[in-house]
Amino acid sequence: MNILAIGSHPDDIEYGCSGTLGKFIRQGHDVYIMVMTHGRFGASPEVQIPEQLQEMRINEQLQANKILNVKEIFWGEYVDTQIPMGKELIDRIEAVVRNIQPIFTFVHFPEDTHQDHRTTANATISAARFVKNILFYEGPTTQNFNPTVFVNICETLDTKIEALSAHASQATKTHRTIENLTIVESARSCATFRGIQGRVKYAEAFVPLRMFITI
Repeated sequence: MNILAIGSHPDDIEYGCSGTLGKFIRQGHDVYIMVMTHGRFGASPEVQIPEQLQEMRINEQLQANKILNVKEIFWGEYVDTQIPMGKELIDRIEAVVRNIQPIFTFVHFPEDTHQDHRTTANATISAARFVKNILFYEGPTTQNFNPTVFVNICETLDTKIEALSAHASQATKTHRTIENLTIVESARSCATFRGIQGRVKYAEAFVPLRMFITI
């Protein structure tokens, strides 16, 4: 199968669904990702120049891809915090969907405090309207997320954490709303919590827009 994961910024996909993507890849399926921005304005204590941070975050994303063994990456080329909702965005995502013909598409949950996440999710709903399976993943800024689909990621949690840690400019940053909690620690805690909900040790959780079961 071809699998497509879409995120607004470098590291969004790794946080939200890379454990599940890793399981698909281990089973021989092809995983593609689309990252809508280069994250050039993502705050980093070491780098304050947007052009330098952009280059850093592109390289971090490419390193994470190698860890996961992603087949190919597509860049949206938008400016972070300024992804414009409209036909042009939908068409750009739809072009990738037509090219890949994914059986599963993963994207942000639409209820989110970050405008880029909301915009990317809503555009994907239109662009992937003929995809059989569309699942929303969560991130640190997701709101009102009540998942009903769980994937056991016990065998791929270490790969997920390694891929997320490849985003070194972000991985050691503290969570903006929780003092002294890094993004990596947040992801591991989330996997534990969702695992408890799903009755396994570690899990990723999803809200399905549409899920097609073959019987």
